[in-house]
Amino acid sequence: MASGANRVDLDGRPIKPMTICMIGAGGFIGSHLCEKLMTETPHKVLALDVYNDKIKHLLEPDSVEWSGRIQFHRINIKHDSRLEGLIKMADLTINLAAICTPADYNTRPLDTIYSNFIDALPVVKYCSENNKRLIHFSTCEVYGKTIGSFLPKDHPLRDDPSFYVLKEDISPCIFGSIEKQRWSYACAKQLIERLVYAEGAENGLEFTIVRPFNWIGPRMDFIPGIDGPSEGVPRVLACFSNNLLRREPLKLVDGGESQRTFIYIKDAIEAVLLMIENPERANGHIFNVGNPNNEVTVRQLAEMMTEVYAKVSGEGAIESPTVDVSSKEFYGEGYDDSDKRIPDMTIRNEDSLI
Repeated sequence: MASGANRVDLDGRPIKPMTICMIGAGGFIGSHLCEKLMTETPHKVLALDVYNDKIKHLLEPDSVEWSGRIQFHRINIKHDSRLEGLIKMADLTINLAAICTPADYNTRPLDTIYSNFIDALPVVKYCSENNKRLIHFSTCEVYGKTIGSFLPKDHPLRDDPSFYVLKEDISPCIFGSIEKQRWSYACAKQLIERLVYAEGAENGLEFTIVRPFNWIGPRMDFIPGIDGPSEGVPRVLACFSNNLLRREPLKLVDGGESQRTFIYIKDAIEAVLLMIENPERANGHIFNVGNPNNEVTVRQLAEMMTEVYAKVSGEGAIESPTVDVSSKEFYGEGYDDSDKRIPDMTIRNEDSLI
C-alpha cells in the first residue's frame, strides 16, 4: 500500500485513515485528487460520477497497490437514491460536481443553474443531517468583477491592490445585469456557498469551501474533433491548442485583455490534501487556491503558447497568429466577463495550510 505510514497532520498528530465520498471524481480535479489519495495516503475513496474515463487507470487492474481502496459508483446525483447511503458510509464528502465551462453559462443557463445549485442541495442536506464533514468546491468566479474595473482606465486607484486583489472575507461579489446570463454560473455557485455557510452557522455543519483560481493540467479539457466532440467550445488553453494544431489564428475574445492567474493542478491538489487531513484548521473556512504571482492577460497567454508551439513542433508561426473577435461572436448573446482574478492567499497562509 502506498499509504504514507506514520503520516502526521500539521499539528503533529497521526493521520487516521478515512473514507471519502467524492462526487465528481471522474472529472479533471477529481481524477488528480484520486491519484493523490491513492498513491500517497491510506484513505479510501467512494468515487461517484457518470463517467470514469479519467480514473480508469486507478480502477484497473486489480493488482495495483491501492486495489480495494477506490470504488467507482456510476451515479447521476440528480436522481439517485443511493446518494445519501454513500454519504453516510463516508467520514468526509467532497463535492466537485458542476457545469463549469464558460461557453455553457449564457447558452445553457438553466442547466448551469440547476447543476451548480439545485443538484447540490441534497449533498449539503445529507451532510448536515448526518453530521458528515463537507468540502465544497466553488469557484473564483463568485467574486465577479473587481471594484477597480468600474474606475476610469487611467484612474490611479486601478493600481491599488485593495481594488482588485480578491479576499475571501472582504471582497464583494459583483455581477453583471440579469440579461448577462454568463453570470448564471457565478450566481448559482455563490448561492450554494451561502447555503453551506448558513448550515454551518445554524445547524453545525462542518464545512470547507474551496475557490479554485484557474487550475490547469492534463485531463482538463478536450480538443474538438480529436479527443472530444467536434462541436463545443472548451476553455482557453484547449481553444488555443486547437487553433495551433490546425494552424489557425488564435481567437482573442474582446482583444484578450482579461487577466488570469494560472496554477498547475498538482500544486493546487497539495493544498486540498492539507484541507482534507487538517479538519480542525480548515473547518468553517473559505479558501482561495491559486498563484497570485502568475498573472497574464489572455493575449500574453496566446503569444506564449504560439512561441512554445513553434519550438516544439518546428513549425513557424502563421502570418497572423491572432485575431480579435467579439464576445458576442465567440460565446453568443449575454456574455460578460471578469477583468482580473488575483487571489489573496492570507487566510490559507495564516491557517498554515501551506
